[in-house]
Amino acid sequence: MPNRRQHSAKKRSPVSYRDSGVDIDAGNALVQAIKPLAAATRRPGADADLGGFGALFDLKRAGFKDPILVASNDGVGTKLKIAIDTGLNGTIGIDLVAMCVNDLLAQGAEPLFFLDYFACGQLDVATARTVVAGIAEGCRQAGCALIGGETAEMPGMYASKDYDLAGFAVGAVERGALLPRPDVAAGDMLIGLPSSGVHSNGYSLVRRLAAEEKLGWNAPAPFDATRSLAEALLVPTRIYVRPVLSAIRQTGGVKALAHITGGGLSENLPRVLPAGLAAHLDLKRWKAPPVFAWLQRAGRLDDAEMLRTFNCGIGLVLVTPKAETGKVVAALAAAGESPLSIGEIEPGRGVKSSAKGKGEAEAVRYSGRLEFDA
Repeated sequence: MPNRRQHSAKKRSPVSYRDSGVDIDAGNALVQAIKPLAAATRRPGADADLGGFGALFDLKRAGFKDPILVASNDGVGTKLKIAIDTGLNGTIGIDLVAMCVNDLLAQGAEPLFFLDYFACGQLDVATARTVVAGIAEGCRQAGCALIGGETAEMPGMYASKDYDLAGFAVGAVERGALLPRPDVAAGDMLIGLPSSGVHSNGYSLVRRLAAEEKLGWNAPAPFDATRSLAEALLVPTRIYVRPVLSAIRQTGGVKALAHITGGGLSENLPRVLPAGLAAHLDLKRWKAPPVFAWLQRAGRLDDAEMLRTFNCGIGLVLVTPKAETGKVVAALAAAGESPLSIGEIEPGRGVKSSAKGKGEAEAVRYSGRLEFDA
């Protein structure tokens, strides 16, 4: 009988979760680090601590009687890449909140609470805390509570220093106050609220143009010599919640709101217009911030393409009855805004678009040309 040889597996050391690239202790440290940030955003209805399996909110304590809940979620797009590449992570969380709560506002809703999702290749507690501090600041500006979130460390999915963000917001509006109202009509006025710059849309194009112009993120911005290009482009999205809700409640004179995000004025205003109506905007009524002059020049873009890509200086548009426009403008100004009369609602479907080249009838028409601040 032949000899039998014993086969034995080589003894291997244990492979822990940390060895695979996920640090549970770092995740726990982050939770402890952000608890004070979340606590600082508490509001009536949100009293639970972080750490539960679910987050709680009490609508009755928030003062609502017959509410409709409104939910939104969004991200920051490739603006995030500039923050990651430069380490300037302090305000990107404000952008995340703004993109969600301004959409709630467009339905007439008061933002109540916010949850975030932070995904990364390797969790750096200091970076994550900085990002969440920005989220908490955005929640403070919007008057909503940061009541929960999720941190996902996923080596192999993201490069070690990369991270991604998603935000989720819930608001409420009393049943009779939902926007847009069904009585938007020809003759209503359009009031624009200034943006702080590019906000959080169009950054794939912005980044390409910066590369074509051979501009490093630390170089002086060609439209603002007092700041680096990264600092100028990372100015956070404005949060319009407090002044606009105040104007809505004081006057009752707001029929509709449009948050001007991806697609610009050309694509977002039609979302609040009934069939058979068009928005007529007079481009001479405002001057866009200098960043848009640089983008137009660097991209060799005509006005039509600019207006369907960027906000071009107007971050939110309110539709008001002509007789009540003065009251709404005064209420906005009293709340610290700089409202601008930028156009009106007209019958019809607007003019044919030369930007798309499809001969489609558009619901937004323009007079004049884009003008820019010096």
